[in-house]
Amino acid sequence: MSERSAPTDTLAGTPVDDALGRGVAALLRAQDDAGWWKGILDTNVTMDAEDLLLRQFLGVLDPTEALQTAAWIRSQQRDDGTWATFFGGPPDLSTTVEAYVALRLAGDPPGAAHLAAAARFIIDAGGVERVRVFTKVWLSLFGLWRWDDLPALPPEVVLLPRWFPLNIYNFACWARQTIVPLTIVAAHRPVRPVPFDIDELHCGPDGAHPSGTGGWRARTFGLLDRVLHAYERRPLRRVRAMALRTAEAWIVHRQEADGSWGGIQPPWVYSMMALQLQGYSLDHPVLRAGFEGLDRFTVHEGGTRRLEACQSPVWDTALAVIALADAGVSADDPALVRAGRWLLDKEIRVAGDWSVRRPRLAPAGWAFEFHNDHYADIDDTSEVVLALLRIDGAAGGDGLGAAIDRGVEWVVGMQCRDGGWAAFDVDNTHTLARGLPFCDFGEVIDPPSADVTAHVVEMLAALDVEPHARARGIEWLFAAQEADGSWFGRWGANYVYGTGHVLAALAAAGLTSDDRRIRRAETWMHTHQNADGGWGEDLRSYRDPTLAGRGASTASQTAWALLGLLALGEPDGHVRRGIAYLVDSQRDDGTWDESLYTGTGFPGDFYINYHLYRQVFPLMALGRFAAGGAGG
Repeated sequence: MSERSAPTDTLAGTPVDDALGRGVAALLRAQDDAGWWKGILDTNVTMDAEDLLLRQFLGVLDPTEALQTAAWIRSQQRDDGTWATFFGGPPDLSTTVEAYVALRLAGDPPGAAHLAAAARFIIDAGGVERVRVFTKVWLSLFGLWRWDDLPALPPEVVLLPRWFPLNIYNFACWARQTIVPLTIVAAHRPVRPVPFDIDELHCGPDGAHPSGTGGWRARTFGLLDRVLHAYERRPLRRVRAMALRTAEAWIVHRQEADGSWGGIQPPWVYSMMALQLQGYSLDHPVLRAGFEGLDRFTVHEGGTRRLEACQSPVWDTALAVIALADAGVSADDPALVRAGRWLLDKEIRVAGDWSVRRPRLAPAGWAFEFHNDHYADIDDTSEVVLALLRIDGAAGGDGLGAAIDRGVEWVVGMQCRDGGWAAFDVDNTHTLARGLPFCDFGEVIDPPSADVTAHVVEMLAALDVEPHARARGIEWLFAAQEADGSWFGRWGANYVYGTGHVLAALAAAGLTSDDRRIRRAETWMHTHQNADGGWGEDLRSYRDPTLAGRGASTASQTAWALLGLLALGEPDGHVRRGIAYLVDSQRDDGTWDESLYTGTGFPGDFYINYHLYRQVFPLMALGRFAAGGAGG
């Protein structure tokens, strides 16, 4: 570690520098020889249940893999027989039904105590009749639900022009990648029976698709669904054939180099099924690459097998570089140089779906995954640029400055009309898409968010460029501030994430606590500090506003709060108690433990435990505190 001019601070008898030293050593141990970092991403057992169902559908389910996956699913069941979407969360009906069916597929008898307990919950919660549409799709594939009782989703949607209100580019990238292959699956209506039924999970008749009640929008979509069902019974043959060919080509074109689609599980599994239904053999290069990619997303531990919903090496590497630099590692350290060269090699130079709305914008930027060229994103690009700025330019190579310039130009070109930034797209804000009966699987559009906009503002401030774009971003942030002074966190839990990152960005842009809006946010953070000195927020705050900023302390959320407060100036008592919490909760090996999930995929629906968050963000906070409080 390099020398720092600021004096070492000591809290509760434990030097902050000692904690930094242990933390740096632990993070350096986790670096791959190629220069990248990647923490495991935990989600929920629907990933594993659907992996078994996919392999059963395609006829490749291996008995050993089934047993290992079943062992993992069982290990995640709670004492009440249910499964949740996040650690410590409430029982989730759809997740529990998918886990139940997967375990039946693996050979568990319905009379077994763990399945009987799950069945009791399912019945009490309304039975399979009340699960989400996606779960019913999986059941329909095996004859456990009727295709006729699903909302209609014809493949002709891919033929709709871009000016049409419900064209596929009015959906967020993750939604359109999922919807397009699902239209093929739904058009084929395959049924590949399994050797069991789930009659024990039914509560009533299979009346599944919406009745069209509940307001004009619901009635309109209910009518549209009935019209589409009528069309499905007798589609126009030539139009249907054209739609299927177009959807098929769209899917194949978007397969990534690692065999995935978008680097995320839902479009991946549906794309493989869609292409197989379109006549692709299992040894076709496209499907073979898909299987090989899934193998790389598989985690084997203690005789169990589970699937990561996605992987985050670019994001993790950028955050690790910033953390190490904040902790005092020098800019020309070999670990940072290797990371910088790896990041430069991951720059995207081809146009993706974002170019539909920005056809003249030169491709650049970075994505989340190892191979995710079709979906560069604003959040990763901003953090990568901030990371590259922490690496010695000479050590990083001649291309570093040019890559930064291209990334900044691309990000600025992706600014939305209202001044904010979204994750993947521009002006992807047509809420009509949310009303479709089929779309009950989470957020389906990609509007600007406070956390992404904050990262862009911080990047532009660090470079002191694009003052007009930066000012519009700041204006958007203040317009998005909640009445209590906080900011909503779209991609992290939740108001602690949003508020901490916005405060850090606004401070980087030169704003101070003299601004009453900043003071309100600072006060909000102070009042939500826990008695143990840390900060935490229950993921249920996405649905229950009374839980905003409230929950058991975690290392990552404590660090987010500290990063925002430290950026505002001299550390106060709140900051010192937060730092003490991080120092005291660090383990002997330099890491922090964190079983609670703090990452967000879809607010209210899908959550992530980023294993590296518990390491990188505490290091940033400790490092900035030791360096004097206001730095980055």
